[in-house]
Amino acid sequence: MHRLAGVALLVLLATSAYAQTDAVAARVDRILREVPLIDGHNDLAEQYEERVKDHLGQIDIRQDQSKLTPPLHTDIARLRRGRIGGQFWSVYVPTTLKGADAVRAVLEQIDVVHRLAALYPDTFEMAGTADDVVRIHRSGKIASLIGVEGGHSIGDSLAVLRQLYALGGRYMTITHSDNNDFADSATADPVHGGLTPFGKLVIAEMNRLGMLVDLSHVAPKTMNDVLDIAAAPVIFSHSSARALTDHARNVPDDVLRRVKENDGVVMVTWVPTFVSEKARARDAAKDAEEARLKALYRGQPEKVKAMLAQWETANPAPRATVKDVADHIDHIVQIAGADHVGLGADLDGITSTPEGLESVAAYPVVFAELIRRGYSDEQLKGIAGLNVLRVMRKAETVAARLQKEKPPSDVRIEEVDKPLAAH
Repeated sequence: MHRLAGVALLVLLATSAYAQTDAVAARVDRILREVPLIDGHNDLAEQYEERVKDHLGQIDIRQDQSKLTPPLHTDIARLRRGRIGGQFWSVYVPTTLKGADAVRAVLEQIDVVHRLAALYPDTFEMAGTADDVVRIHRSGKIASLIGVEGGHSIGDSLAVLRQLYALGGRYMTITHSDNNDFADSATADPVHGGLTPFGKLVIAEMNRLGMLVDLSHVAPKTMNDVLDIAAAPVIFSHSSARALTDHARNVPDDVLRRVKENDGVVMVTWVPTFVSEKARARDAAKDAEEARLKALYRGQPEKVKAMLAQWETANPAPRATVKDVADHIDHIVQIAGADHVGLGADLDGITSTPEGLESVAAYPVVFAELIRRGYSDEQLKGIAGLNVLRVMRKAETVAARLQKEKPPSDVRIEEVDKPLAAH
């Protein structure tokens, strides 16, 4: 299996716009055989919900899914070509869902991940620990892990948080695109000033469980509040460097320095507007033009649509590139160190990708670019997966200690947080 995957890798790199020498391809192949390549964020489970209402038989990922309209970024053949050894599958719930509706939705998403592992047992196996990931990778399978995307999924209940962990949730993104009842998001106007008292209890309970705290999507104040109290290393499952691309979803340099102190990891994403300042600026200009047209032509949605299409034709979106992604890795290495970088592409959660990174088959292209820039084998192995495995093991060690020191918290949100007039 590994020999065939190596041949596929050589073909991929030889035909890529970022073609490398056979020696580079062979080096990438060796590294990704020796250590599991672990991606921090893939939204395939959400695609099953959106496209086929979780009827797994209607999308067979043993088949080529690049021909779908729109295409999927993920199928088994391309996962193999991309040399994925471990994947955090995102279980995403829209922020419009609250309380019991959000809990039901996240349980359904978790069910999809478990059913995919059962449906394709020759490819996937569920993993709960760092050692599981290593063992599964050595067996030739892909370790499947679950990342809960958005703290609203717990319905403001520490009991639900514990049950999500019991079902396989190994990280939780503290917010998504909107604030929730206990933390501020990066992409909403702040209402809490970071974490609330209940939010701090959520972090403490995650540390007690061994559930990684994911700071992608949260406001800088929330990032710092978490880093003030975290007993274990944190992750950013799919974010990049704000110094290079001034997007609210990226990580400021002062926080990168704290991630180093915390021994955490930032998993660099491929989202074009997060890795290319030109793409981000164009996206912001489009939003501004749409708002202008809506104000100018109130009640005329078809006219707004037509004129916005004309604007888009006249202002085509620039493509991000593999080099843009590598630039963000370089920057995080410069500020936080090579031990604190990973990859979290956000494939199947985005509608466009950087040029050369069109699917899960393309991870070796990133490594070839890093080799071109002079990265050592040790650094490349860390970025591939060893950095994330270190974080997981430290979280597991902290959890073992904390579980001896204190019982599960039974505090309810209304007992510690004052209700806000509006969110």
